[in-house]
Amino acid sequence: MFESAEVGHVIDKKTFRKEEDALRAELLLAQNALRELGKFPVVLLISGVDGAGKGETISTLYEWMDPRYLSTLAFAEPSDEERERPFMWRYWRALPPKGRIGIFSGSWYSIPIAQRIAREMTRGGLDNRLDQINHFESMLVNEGALVLKFWFHLSKDGQKVRLKKLEKDPRTAWRVTKLSWERTKTYDDLQDVAGHVLRVTNTAWAPWTIVDGTDDNYRNLRVGKALLEALKQRLASGAPKTVAVAPPIAPRIDDRNVISALDLSQALSDKTYERELAKWQGRLLELSRDKRFAKHSLVLAFEGMDAAGKGGAIRRITAALDPRQYQIIPIAAPTDEERAQPYLWRFWRHMPRQGRATIFDRSWYGRVLVERIEGFCAEADWLRAYAEINDFEHELVEAGAVVLKFWLQIDAEEQLRRFKEREQIEHKRFKITAEDWRNRDKWDAYQTAAVDMIDRTSTGKAPWIVVEANDKNFARVKILRALCERLEAVLKAD
Repeated sequence: MFESAEVGHVIDKKTFRKEEDALRAELLLAQNALRELGKFPVVLLISGVDGAGKGETISTLYEWMDPRYLSTLAFAEPSDEERERPFMWRYWRALPPKGRIGIFSGSWYSIPIAQRIAREMTRGGLDNRLDQINHFESMLVNEGALVLKFWFHLSKDGQKVRLKKLEKDPRTAWRVTKLSWERTKTYDDLQDVAGHVLRVTNTAWAPWTIVDGTDDNYRNLRVGKALLEALKQRLASGAPKTVAVAPPIAPRIDDRNVISALDLSQALSDKTYERELAKWQGRLLELSRDKRFAKHSLVLAFEGMDAAGKGGAIRRITAALDPRQYQIIPIAAPTDEERAQPYLWRFWRHMPRQGRATIFDRSWYGRVLVERIEGFCAEADWLRAYAEINDFEHELVEAGAVVLKFWLQIDAEEQLRRFKEREQIEHKRFKITAEDWRNRDKWDAYQTAAVDMIDRTSTGKAPWIVVEANDKNFARVKILRALCERLEAVLKAD
């Protein structure tokens, strides 16, 4: 795989200077067009062996382009805060918005490669991580991002020569550390692991470009021209690549489903409710203070028909928790900042660290509910979202999160009663809007979308709890009981 980067690519100074002027001008024009269009970001990964010129090439790109619209992220060992969250959390937070170029020096590939070389990760563990990365990159591309990946290569002897040259020059000696020389001892291991990584993640939507890092002029022109060509093609076509990731919705032959099968007549008397509420709130308080919970986090998502009682259920949960331990995230229409990122970005940024809880009042399922029904995204986008959401939740669980999702279901008559009640009670009037009445006209569409959502995203690791919510007492107790039982099962398994 690396042979073509060892044939001795060299560009003389005269040729370089001639080509550099034209390249700089075109890169600036393309970067300005990218910024003015504001329709997609560029995710540029610069990886490779030590001494191959990664830092120098990034510095050259900053000279050639407008640095105000570039960002460079260099990832070292994760901090304590980052270790307490899913592996991809810090990379999600660093994604560039639409219209910008984000350069990743060290990326989501660096730690898996290092861990595999150190035998801290099995080959199977590495392949699992690479599968996760492929899914992540396909999601970025489907969301419109232009993903470019460069691997800077040096031969074994070439690396040693390069490091000695850098060490002798006072201007570059700081780039060579004791660790740089230590890594030359694991060169063969790196080539073996990197070769496997590049082969598995060299996808049609995010391919690798292997660059000979021996000659500065060649390396810089190679990367600059590849970036320019990719930008020009994308700006000219206006359409991102797409990756098919979801089968179509299969037609149903009867009206029986997870919602229509519910018995919405279930209810609890006030006396029974008070007793059960105190019991399960007390149990939740104990579980949240259990020392084993310090190794986990809690992620709760609440969805349901308008006026189904999500807010009231959330308040009964938070009444049993230390206010310093949780945050509630109400989800409305995305802001301009959020629209400039992939749709899952605004949820990743709120993921709790270990020992904490985040409760979402509405959630990432808006993509397959309101966005599907209102036509805010194309059918291909909401269809692929099922798999992307499953991947997202799987990552959370693998990192120690306890993920539970609640769908609160009421019937149309009960919703109408609650709407009218809200209009008549002053302190509830703010809860009812023209949008609620308009959504009511789309009742059947929401029911269909909810059934599809539950069928495709209720997994063993992140199950849906479908709640009969015509009676608020019954719904609140069922939610608390399900939460406690799930949390208790996870803690017992530790």
